[in-house]
Amino acid sequence: MARMAWSFSPERVDTPDATALRRDYYGDVAGRYFRRVLTEDEYDQQMIDEGLDLLAPPAGAFLVGRHEGKPAACGGVVLLDAERAELTRVFIRPAFRGTGGANLLLSGLEDAARALGARRTVLNTRLDLVEARSLYTRNGYAEIPAYCTGPYMEIWYGKDL
Repeated sequence: MARMAWSFSPERVDTPDATALRRDYYGDVAGRYFRRVLTEDEYDQQMIDEGLDLLAPPAGAFLVGRHEGKPAACGGVVLLDAERAELTRVFIRPAFRGTGGANLLLSGLEDAARALGARRTVLNTRLDLVEARSLYTRNGYAEIPAYCTGPYMEIWYGKDL
């Protein structure tokens, strides 16, 4: 039943739905990092918009997921080299978690990576994002050595496609 309620499609990152989802993603991950809800003044538009040019063809894609027609999820894929694509901004709005969308989103992102020519997907996340880490390991991702660095990167995962 969950499959029928969800649909995923590529979308430009600057559509109203994609923009709102990216903002909610940032609010969720930054809020967890700071252990509180962000105030309106704390949203960093530069960070929300960082790297968006990479989430478009020919070397990237951005998916928006809708649950019963409502924008509920998003995720991006960026081709790093001829073999690897990075998953980024993987997010399900809290109200839609537990409805089967996360596995479908991940599958859609992997399909998008394959379409870009990737044979492997990689990603990074934080240790406190336990739901995300569980999603990745449940779907065949294994911990790998760091392939990039940054202030909010604590664990890296990879999966052969």
